[in-house]
Amino acid sequence: MVDLLQARNVTLCLGERKLLDDINLTLSVGEVVALIGPNGAGKSTLLRVLTGFQLPDSGEVSLAGRALNDWSGEALSRKRAVMRQRSGMAFSWAVEDVIAMGRAPWPGKETKSVVREVMALTGCDTLAGRDFCQLSGGEQQRVQLARALTQLWFEGQPHGWLFLDEPTSALDLYHQQHILRLLRRLSLMGTLSVCVVLHDLNLAALWADRIVLLHEGRLVANGSPQEVLDETTLQHWYQADLRVFRHPEHPVPQVWLKQ
Repeated sequence: MVDLLQARNVTLCLGERKLLDDINLTLSVGEVVALIGPNGAGKSTLLRVLTGFQLPDSGEVSLAGRALNDWSGEALSRKRAVMRQRSGMAFSWAVEDVIAMGRAPWPGKETKSVVREVMALTGCDTLAGRDFCQLSGGEQQRVQLARALTQLWFEGQPHGWLFLDEPTSALDLYHQQHILRLLRRLSLMGTLSVCVVLHDLNLAALWADRIVLLHEGRLVANGSPQEVLDETTLQHWYQADLRVFRHPEHPVPQVWLKQ
């Protein structure tokens, strides 16, 4: 139970509409899980419920065998961090100060050394001293990722559960590759679980250990990239005219849209 975050029979409604419908999901440390699905499938909503920012109408989310709402805010913040799609700032803050916000759950612990370490790791050291509000969208995403990692940093590496909502949406190809390689490498250290919403199925296939496919609030597929990124499955749930091929260098599927 220590290394599990579990959702059991989670349902969330908005009026008569079920945003999440009887979701059962387990996340373990040491793996990268990608949440995929068409627009409106419930990916971001599920992320809010898994992180404790939204209570389900029924069912329960637990961490280490305890319901999320039984954890204190500070204790939970030391265990899970979230990078949202949009994280604007109302005031001007230097990049390193935004990243240092991640150390709020660790009063009295080292801050400057952790911030420097994570900034170098994420490529944010080149942004030091700049105004966060003046950065490009991609640069802001990198800074917010560094802030989330800083929140989970303990004894030289991140521990816990890291949730990211479309972290590559504003990144160029180099930074997409750099960030996903980094997340994969950190998860292989064995103390971090990464749960990431991705629209790019090919990125999910390359870097995720497991893929969870949602459709209209229901979990309709859960397994390895080879199991979930099946041509018939994707055509059915996405209603897209597509083909699935094997990657030329790796044993994972890649999805091509037909012209």
